Amino acid sequence: MAKEKRKIMNDFGGIMYSTDPSFEYEDHQALDKEPLSNAQQDLRVTLDRKNRGGKAVTLITGYVGNDEELQVLAKFLKSKCGVGGAAKDGEILIQGDFRDKVISMLQKEGYKVKKSGG
Repeated sequence: MAKEKRKIMNDFGGIMYSTDPSFEYEDHQALDKEPLSNAQQDLRVTLDRKNRGGKAVTLITGYVGNDEELQVLAKFLKSKCGVGGAAKDGEILIQGDFRDKVISMLQKEGYKVKKSGG
């Protein structure tokens, strides 16, 4: 079971308090995004060194879909590269510089991939 994410004030879009007893806040972010097919995904692969103590990570952005499928894709990429990483908020971090290897693996899986940032 996944632990429910703790809600903070920013999650409510500026609504802090309502005196209306029948008021129910509609959480638009809680709705799962409809997953796109691999060919419709527009992924960007970059090398990122900011705020990481000089260590490089391969950053894959632009994924549209639910978190479970993002985790599966991240696990696949991490295992093929033989390194660690993380996946959250539609982004996948792979430890190290594996841009070319990640791009070729994603293209074999049918994703539309572009190398960005040099």
